Amino acid sequence: MTMENPAAGLAEPSQRPPSVSVLIPARDSEAIIGAALDSVFAQDYAGAVEVVVADGSDKPDMANLIRRSYPDVRLVPNPEKRAPSGLNAALRVATGEIVIRCDARSRLPAGYVSRAVETLLRTGAAGVGGCQEAIGTTFFERAVALAMRTPLGAGAARYRRGGPEGPVDTIYLGVFRRETLNEVGGYGPVLGSEDSELNWRLRERGGTLWHDPELRVAYKPRSSFRRLARLYFNYGQLKRVVLRIHPLSLRPRQAAPLLLVLSLGASALAALAGSPWAAAIPVAYAGGLVLGSLAIAVRSRDPVAVILPLVMMTMHLSWGIGFLSPGQPKPYN
Repeated sequence: MTMENPAAGLAEPSQRPPSVSVLIPARDSEAIIGAALDSVFAQDYAGAVEVVVADGSDKPDMANLIRRSYPDVRLVPNPEKRAPSGLNAALRVATGEIVIRCDARSRLPAGYVSRAVETLLRTGAAGVGGCQEAIGTTFFERAVALAMRTPLGAGAARYRRGGPEGPVDTIYLGVFRRETLNEVGGYGPVLGSEDSELNWRLRERGGTLWHDPELRVAYKPRSSFRRLARLYFNYGQLKRVVLRIHPLSLRPRQAAPLLLVLSLGASALAALAGSPWAAAIPVAYAGGLVLGSLAIAVRSRDPVAVILPLVMMTMHLSWGIGFLSPGQPKPYN
C-alpha cells in the first residue's frame, strides 16, 4: 500500500483550520517541561490545539506540576517509560487531524504550529520537520550545542546543519496526519530512537519526508559528559535495534562512529602485537578533532570550542560503543 496524497481529507486553507494534537513523551521532566508547554500554549494557530503528555515518570512531581499549572493538558500514563510507547499512548487518545511531536527539552518558536500545518498541506508530504536548534546556557551545554551544529560533531543530517526546503531521508520531531501514523502502526514500540524508524517506514510506503528550514525548534543539550555519553550510548544501541528491523536504513553518517570504534580497537590489538603503525589511527583521529575544532573556533569565535575535541570524542565513541554493546537500550529522557 502506497501513501498517495497524504494531505487528502484535511481542510483546505479557505475552510476551517485542521485540529492539532501536540504529543509530548516525558519522564521526570518537571524541571524543563514547563518551558516546552509554555511554548505550545503561546502559539497563534487559528484552529483547535490540544496537548497530550505521556507520563513515564518514576515520581509524581511532573504530573503534579502539570495538573497544578497546566490543567488543560491531557495526561496519559506511560508505564513502559519509553518515548515510543508514550507517543503511541498519546496517539491513541489524540483527537487532532494533525499530530505534532514535541519533546520536554524542545521549545516551539512563535508561529511554529501554523507554519508546520501550512507546509504539510502545501507539500502533501507524509511528514514535515525542521531544524533542531541546540541552545545551551552553561559552558558545557554551549559546547555540545556547537558540536551538534557541525558535520564533524553530529554528521550531515539536514535538520542539524540546515539547508534548502525539500525532500530528506529523516526529519526532526515530525508533523503528520493522524491517519498517516495510524496507517503505519504508530511509533515502533520496541524502540527508543523512534523517529528514524518511523521515517524509514513512511518512506518505504511511498511517503515523502519534507524539510522546512523555517521550522526551527530550540533544544536544550545534555549538561555533563556523563549525561552526554549516556545519551549517545543509547543512540548507538537503538540504531542497532533499528537495523535488525530495517537492514538498509544505515546512513554513512551513522556508520562513521561504528567504524571509528572498530578501527581504534584494531589499533589497540596492533599495539599489543608490537606494530609500529598502531598509533596511526588514534593520532589521525585526535589530530582531526583538534584541527576541526580550531576551524570551528575561528568561525564561531566562541571560547567553548576549547573543549570541542572532548565533546565530539564523547559523542563519537559513545555511539559506536553503544552500537556494539549487547542488551536492550534502557529508558532515558
